[in-house]
Amino acid sequence: VLFPLHVKKIIFVDADQAVRADLKELTQMDLHGAPYGYTPFCDNRKEIEGFRFWKSGYWKDHLRGKPYHISALYVVDLQRFRRIAAGDHLRVFYDTLSKDPNSLSNLDQDLPNYAQHMVRIFSLPQEWLWCETWCSDESKKRAKTIDLCNNPMTKEPKMEAARRIIGEWDELDQEARATE
Repeated sequence: VLFPLHVKKIIFVDADQAVRADLKELTQMDLHGAPYGYTPFCDNRKEIEGFRFWKSGYWKDHLRGKPYHISALYVVDLQRFRRIAAGDHLRVFYDTLSKDPNSLSNLDQDLPNYAQHMVRIFSLPQEWLWCETWCSDESKKRAKTIDLCNNPMTKEPKMEAARRIIGEWDELDQEARATE
């Protein structure tokens, strides 16, 4: 057992993300019977439209109208995950997909998105993950987390992006360095 049985939920937050809200809200969120909740990719920055791989071809056909979720932040209901044997289902999907070298290029998000017809994903509210690459500037003011996801158009280094995108970055960076 990876997590002690008394732990009810866990939250994963990517290292390149700034949290602007109380994560406790995620532990109290009703996932409506799903074993985990992920935020769907934003769909409102139009200039990046050609890079939304999930809106055409294989992923569009596979998802059948379901959203493609980003794995930079998610919450897992460990009790539900264990009860429905979600790990067993994911291992079977992984075993099948891993035989194709073109599959699972982004394992941490491709696998749960691929499996969501059997292992349901609860879509967290969009404000839980804002990323400049995919989300509109207008939606940033509601962002509970800001992810420094890669921009395929600019390939801007993360530290430069952090200083530009996250107003409180210098203060957060100094606080983190003080703990070293």
